[in-house]
Amino acid sequence: MAKLVFGMNQSLDGYVDHMAFAPGPVLFRHFIEEAEGQAGSVYGRRMYEVMRYWDDDHPEWDADERAFAAAWRKQPKWVVSRSLTSVGPNAELVGDDLEGAIRELKAGRDGEIEVAGTILAQSLTELGLIDEYRIYLHPVVLGQGKPYFAGPRPPLRLVASDRIGEDVIRLTYVPA
Repeated sequence: MAKLVFGMNQSLDGYVDHMAFAPGPVLFRHFIEEAEGQAGSVYGRRMYEVMRYWDDDHPEWDADERAFAAAWRKQPKWVVSRSLTSVGPNAELVGDDLEGAIRELKAGRDGEIEVAGTILAQSLTELGLIDEYRIYLHPVVLGQGKPYFAGPRPPLRLVASDRIGEDVIRLTYVPA
């Protein structure tokens, strides 16, 4: 059975914003390795549209960016959306039965399936389907934005903390 993992970069004050701060080289390499090993990713519409950037090659990319794009393209993706009618390569839309679709997905695969998108993560949290939360804590303060938890924070238990690179701490929690 697969494990559903929600992990995102977060500021010290609890916000996620891929435009306000980015992973350094060591953390980006970590994300490449994670993408290479994942059984797939489940995306909310907005996050999927952001990640579609990796579908097209860009001549200015370095070796790590090309490696991430290759890993991202290879893995299966499931997109939860009521407004999209089609999705890109190696992706499929999740129907109206979110809980049933994700339970089936978890039961039919092994390994880790990434959850990407705060609103989707909140829906999956409410359904009791997320097995692990990973907060990649960066030493920046944004003061506003989209919070990591889109709703009330669920009861969590810290199970690990790791330093990644010079200034990022990964905090790993499981539901309490």
